[in-house]
Amino acid sequence: MTTLTQPDPRAQSQSPALTLDVRSLTVEIGNTGKSVVRDLSFTLAKGSTLALVGESGSGKTMVARSLLNLLPSPLRIAKGTQIHFEGADLCQKPEPALRRIRGARIGMVFQEPMVSLNPSMTVGEQMAEALRLHTRLSRAEIRDRSLAMLERIRIPNPAACLSAYPHEFSGGMRQRIMLASVMLPRPALLIADEPTTALDTLVSREVLDLMIELTQENNTAVLLISHDLGMVARYMRDVVVMKDGSAVESGAASTVLRAPQHAYTCRLVDALPRRKAGGPRRAAGAPLISVRDLVITYPGRQKLFSRTAPTHAVRGVDLTIHEGETLALVGGSGSGKTTLGRALVGLVQPASGQMRFRDAPLDWNAPGPGLRQQIQMVFQDPYSSLDPRQRVGAIVAEPLRLERGLDAATHRNRAAEMLEAVGLDAGFMDRLPHQLSGGQRQRVAIARALVRKPAFVVADEPVSALDMTVQAQILKLIRALQERFGFACLFVSHDLGAVEQVADRVAVMEAGKIVELGARDAIFDAPQHPYTAALLDAAMLIDRRFGDPEAAQ
Repeated sequence: MTTLTQPDPRAQSQSPALTLDVRSLTVEIGNTGKSVVRDLSFTLAKGSTLALVGESGSGKTMVARSLLNLLPSPLRIAKGTQIHFEGADLCQKPEPALRRIRGARIGMVFQEPMVSLNPSMTVGEQMAEALRLHTRLSRAEIRDRSLAMLERIRIPNPAACLSAYPHEFSGGMRQRIMLASVMLPRPALLIADEPTTALDTLVSREVLDLMIELTQENNTAVLLISHDLGMVARYMRDVVVMKDGSAVESGAASTVLRAPQHAYTCRLVDALPRRKAGGPRRAAGAPLISVRDLVITYPGRQKLFSRTAPTHAVRGVDLTIHEGETLALVGGSGSGKTTLGRALVGLVQPASGQMRFRDAPLDWNAPGPGLRQQIQMVFQDPYSSLDPRQRVGAIVAEPLRLERGLDAATHRNRAAEMLEAVGLDAGFMDRLPHQLSGGQRQRVAIARALVRKPAFVVADEPVSALDMTVQAQILKLIRALQERFGFACLFVSHDLGAVEQVADRVAVMEAGKIVELGARDAIFDAPQHPYTAALLDAAMLIDRRFGDPEAAQ
């Protein structure tokens, strides 16, 4: 069995006193007799760390919401469940008593901070809310504590931050602010529900390091909800593996993830990206896409009497992509990688530089559908990029409207063939996007991009919102389709595990520039630029290169 990274020493604190003792937790769906969580039991010691892991739909988030009695209707906690927190059974407490515990003794960091932070309230107002409700501190004392906490989490200019609004901060800064707000009352238990899903590698590492530091300073227990096994291996002491609402395996994270006993846990571990031996999977063909000295700028924002300086998203990039190869473009949020990918499909207009396709200028204003047929894009969020009012068959067939002489029957047949190629049968043709899972929606997005058999595809974070096993399926699908249809791919991602699995070459972007470019193995095994080394160090990768079970990070 594959060896995983050892848990970080910071996650090893132990204490015999129990903060949380969950016994026979069952979450029912109204009076239907069905349940989404079944007979789940676990304990969490004071100051300790525990992760609930599993695929989407395994019931992890419902467990977290049960602890706070925040289940959506018609879900409810079944009779016989006991949730002992600091010695008292929360299931027996009335709602007013639970309100005194929420925020004060149990804090929760949600998956998307932009949704959980109120956009109409300043950061200072939101940070003060818990202290105002649960303490007798004066306004001045609350402000002083808030400023001290913002300084502690290394927010630049804390005083200005208090009067700012959430939209004025990046995703990583918003998650830091959310974490600071939750930890300000010094809770005994912190529940973190996928706290780094939308964050890049470097920011994820910073947020998790900060979370562990703050919880250890206050001896706060941590319950982490995640599908990221690398994160769990590095930061968590114990783990509970969930499948279909039940626990199938539990124990020390280092033991369970290094030598899983249950078939489902083995499947999760086996779904982790695996690097295979050798160089590129195919010989490099002729140059397909070439970029020379490309510059892309965004105009500054208009203020009352002035305009802010323009932003240089891409700064003098040179790049060549050969026929049939996969070039991965990696970097942190704001590095310019998505902007570069969008420029190659005509969605962003460069300020200067050259883009060529098969040694001809890449001119999206030229008459005819030629470039649109040859160059396609798979977007990051398939739910946003798929029309919710269209059936799957119509979505996949839509690019065929640019081809003259095809009737409706031909459109439908070609769409059905492409859906079959991505692993979806004809029964999906008449479904709507909301009737599909995340992995199925991404398969539809891939089918739409490939239905006209393009020569070049830009895949922008195609697996970032998917759990581990579905990621593995989509990455395997992309490789298989590339072998079958022969298209070249620019794979834009901050997930170095996915990149390691699919890339022939890797280009690393920082602040709009490519700072390192080379073969996959050379980049991963011997990075030359400090930024590349920092990305790899921050990545919670599990070393599975060449399928060697003894290769540990």
